[in-house]
Amino acid sequence: MEKIQLGKTGLMASRASFGGLPIQRREMDDAVKILRRAYDNGITLFDTAAHYTDSQEKMGKALSDVRHDIIFATKSHHDTKELVTKSIEDSLRQLKTDYIDIFQFHNPPVLPDPEDQNGIFAAALEAKKKGYVRHIGLSLHPTDLAFKAIESGAFETLQYPFSYLSTEKEQELVRKTTADCNMGYIAMKGMAGGLLTNIRACYAFIKQFKGVVPIWGIRTMQELEEWLAVIEEDPDFDDELLAVIEKDRKELGDSFCRSCGYCMPCPAGIEIRSCARMDRLMRRAPWKEFGSALWREKMDRIKDCTECGQCLPKCPYNIDIPNILKFMLDDYNRYYEEHKNETFVNE
Repeated sequence: MEKIQLGKTGLMASRASFGGLPIQRREMDDAVKILRRAYDNGITLFDTAAHYTDSQEKMGKALSDVRHDIIFATKSHHDTKELVTKSIEDSLRQLKTDYIDIFQFHNPPVLPDPEDQNGIFAAALEAKKKGYVRHIGLSLHPTDLAFKAIESGAFETLQYPFSYLSTEKEQELVRKTTADCNMGYIAMKGMAGGLLTNIRACYAFIKQFKGVVPIWGIRTMQELEEWLAVIEEDPDFDDELLAVIEKDRKELGDSFCRSCGYCMPCPAGIEIRSCARMDRLMRRAPWKEFGSALWREKMDRIKDCTECGQCLPKCPYNIDIPNILKFMLDDYNRYYEEHKNETFVNE
């Protein structure tokens, strides 16, 4: 499989890489088989995160014996030096490795300060000095914060949502990251969190952007085989795929939540950043969590929305949040009724 250099890291990643969030929903044996099949077919970058339940553990079990042939990228969402340090140590243990190729700060609300000796960046630097971390990056959602991150020069990689629904400003972010700043660009949500279904169009669109390494969230062996077939075909962008993209752009526009959290807090106590994308969360992450009494209560708070509009000007993507929330509540209740008797919901 073709390799792409991740900017100044010098790491060479497979053109199509593996996003480790969806395999939370697989049993250990199935997940190991999927991960190993991906490696055997040329996928070399495996992205995960500390709070993706057992994703790191599954990757460690599947890939520890080929550790030096692959790239592990993981993340921590913690906001103190002590917790980030512990998170890195836990990741090393779960991944069964003595180093992390790319450590990423996971969607921080503000940029980590490299000069703060007691901050989270210091934790990553200390881990790097010990050899536990080789490169420091971050994973973000807000566009303006992403531009500040690449302009700071403090990070070696940026992970950011990128698909053919991305705006012109987001496409400019790609070009500035890779061409101007020589940073590695890891594209997440290449299928817009499950909104897009034509994987050939998704693949061919991102392929146009030099230096971009997409991570595809893969949950089943069938999904992996579909991706491997597309990778083997290596389709180029053409008029047929352009028609698919134009149709989706017209129908979907920018009306999907990236979970940046800029809209919060909500006066009614609604956890907008999660509730507004519940249709994807409950289908791609472990349903057990989102079927709990706690999450049923959180979703039920949507009924308290007064449509005050405070969230609307805060959203970087101009999403109609009140209407999105109403749809999510209806969809959630319908999905819950269909699945509430499944053993993994109630265990």
